[in-house]
Amino acid sequence: MTIDVLPGLAPVLAAPFAGSFCGVLVRRIPAGQPVALARSRCDSCGTTLGWRDLVPLASFAISRGRCRHCGKPIGVFHPAIELAAVAVALCAVWLDEGAAAWLDCGLGWTLLTLAWIDRDWMLLPDILTLPLLLTGLAVAWFDGPEALTQATLGAAAGWLGFTLIAVGYRRLRGRDGLGLGDAKLLAAGGAWVGIGLLPTVILLAAVVALTVAVPARLLHGTTSADTPLPFGPWLALGIWIVWLLR
Repeated sequence: MTIDVLPGLAPVLAAPFAGSFCGVLVRRIPAGQPVALARSRCDSCGTTLGWRDLVPLASFAISRGRCRHCGKPIGVFHPAIELAAVAVALCAVWLDEGAAAWLDCGLGWTLLTLAWIDRDWMLLPDILTLPLLLTGLAVAWFDGPEALTQATLGAAAGWLGFTLIAVGYRRLRGRDGLGLGDAKLLAAGGAWVGIGLLPTVILLAAVVALTVAVPARLLHGTTSADTPLPFGPWLALGIWIVWLLR
């Protein structure tokens, strides 16, 4: 491997550490726990983990998926989200390079975190969606007035469209059918891809959700007409794909 190749692979090398941080956010934000100050502990024995227990991917492999202190299984959550972050980085460096690849990764890692939280908690926290929206507008601002206009319109249309659907559904059915977190995530997506590509995001997310998530739930007997399905993961995937292929 030549030295010239290394800068291009930097996002991939950083990805396991980014994925580890994504895992911290997934576990702590919905639970209302501090992100930066709390030390990581074993879920089984409560022992505070040291640095050699927290090296992304490597610690799990060396310990064979068990806590070094109590021997109980750690679970696959951490290596899974770290590998997912690596997959995001590989897509980014395949399609872009330099600062653009890092930007792709930042968006992808944030969407990965949001998707995982929504899958597990049916929640899309403002602490992640709103900064994502503002970052999308800032990126568009650097691209010029026309890009900023498209991004602003996309953010407004995303929020307003899904909010109206959510309010209308609640009035008709007497229960929530679409969370306002989805509206904020779509607003953030509109800020990143612009109003012109926003319908593509919605269509892609809906098609994937209908062809993958719903049949999977039905197959396992866990879905009925009243069973809530998180839409955030598919919306995040739609935003990510449209952004990369824009």
